[in-house]
Amino acid sequence: MRPLNTDYFSRCITTLKQAFDGLNQHPSDSINYDIFRAACVKEFEIILEQTGKLLKKCLKPYFASNKQVDQLTFKDIFRVAAKHSLITLEEAERWLVYRDNRNDTAHDYGAGFANQTLALLPQFILDARRINQVIQQQQS
Repeated sequence: MRPLNTDYFSRCITTLKQAFDGLNQHPSDSINYDIFRAACVKEFEIILEQTGKLLKKCLKPYFASNKQVDQLTFKDIFRVAAKHSLITLEEAERWLVYRDNRNDTAHDYGAGFANQTLALLPQFILDARRINQVIQQQQS
């Protein structure tokens, strides 16, 4: 199995952290706040999708065939990762919350949905960094 390249994933995490820091430097009624909020939500979505794809690839050694892994749902990926101690059960539960938030925000518009996502970001950034470490450790 060739090593996974996590450069883009790492860059997205860094981008999210910088966008979140920038967001907190502006009043919530400013256009700059809106720009940083939009960047935060978009990076959250990208990281969430990338996490599922990368983690799924890390799970392949635990299955008899690639087809079995490919059939995992997003939420199953995190459950299986916890089962095999790649992440903790608490981390898996948080990723399920992140996914639920993403599914909810995909059908909602306006500041309300974004604010729900923003509330998750401090822990999400930590969890994304942790997943990045897990993926890199699986490669060595």
